[in-house]
Amino acid sequence: MKVGIFIPIGNNGWLLSENAPQYKPSFALNKAITLKAEHYGLDFVLSMIKLRGFGGKTEFWDHNLESFTLMAGLAAVTTKIKLYATAASLVMPPAIVARMASTIDSISDGRFGVNLITGWQKPEYTQMGLWPGDEFFRSRYEYLSEYVQVLRGLWTTGVSDLKGKHFTMDDCRLSPRPQADMKVICAGASGAGMDFSATYADYNFCFGKGVNTPKAFAPSAEKLIEATKKTGRHVTTYVLMMVIADETDAAARAKWEHYKAGADQEAIAWLGVQGAADTRSGPDTNVRQMADPTSAVNINMGTLVGSYASVARMLDEMAEVPGTEGVLLTFDDFVAGVEAFGQRIQPLMTTRIGAESPVPSQVAGAAHRALAA
Repeated sequence: MKVGIFIPIGNNGWLLSENAPQYKPSFALNKAITLKAEHYGLDFVLSMIKLRGFGGKTEFWDHNLESFTLMAGLAAVTTKIKLYATAASLVMPPAIVARMASTIDSISDGRFGVNLITGWQKPEYTQMGLWPGDEFFRSRYEYLSEYVQVLRGLWTTGVSDLKGKHFTMDDCRLSPRPQADMKVICAGASGAGMDFSATYADYNFCFGKGVNTPKAFAPSAEKLIEATKKTGRHVTTYVLMMVIADETDAAARAKWEHYKAGADQEAIAWLGVQGAADTRSGPDTNVRQMADPTSAVNINMGTLVGSYASVARMLDEMAEVPGTEGVLLTFDDFVAGVEAFGQRIQPLMTTRIGAESPVPSQVAGAAHRALAA
């Protein structure tokens, strides 16, 4: 099973809690995390894009780096790990994204790919006068379909002449083109999102669900399989999960309960308001799950809480779900979490046999140099 890290491009990672680690994003932090991931043989890192946060006492996601420039920097200091940036398609023209991607492909020697998002949090775009209106909630995957066709055309042939409803290209050119096949990710959960991924993406990301229910995402994976039967394409599922691990199940559970006790209710309320704004995409969306108040302390992503052995076992169980190729992991404490994964969890996973396991001092030294840089 492939393993990636959803690196913390925004402050405090994915925990809306006053009791969680409080930190600002920085290149040094993300460099240290990425170098640890690379040393432990993990497959990729991915950064999101967020243009406005949720506020609250923790100022959750009010402080963010930019995805493409961050990944360009990481491309220059890594040698093996795959890197994905996220394109906010409403504010980044596809021809510009195609050129930026080709540039980072050159920096990374073919290790780069793109995650495409349509945009769902209106204040991110209204603050710049770039929200196209609420009808966009209904038509966003039609828009993204034209967007990705422009990207694919430029990457594969160097030319796009697409004449669509949303984009009109006039002998648009790109050179140099990427040296490697440019992989595209989407996180479609609605019917339209699944259809988009089945038609245009290489991988579809879905939210894990619940606490210590590693296979609860199986219906989403099955929906993708059904959607690909119509398109005849091979598209696999990657699952977003948070790992909270410790020496014992009890110790890990105590950390989880501590984070929940400090939940930033102001930021969670903001998330709920934004999630409710989309009344056109249907009930089965990632945004709906994120805004569910039952456990929004970590945006309701699937969560594995337990000892290192328990987490390893649950990750292996996830690989048993048909159509699942990998996981995208977050941690309560990223630097310590990636190191614990590499040293204590990965060696216990049957689905990661053969992954690199360097001498711990080598990894610690690399991370220390990254933070000191």
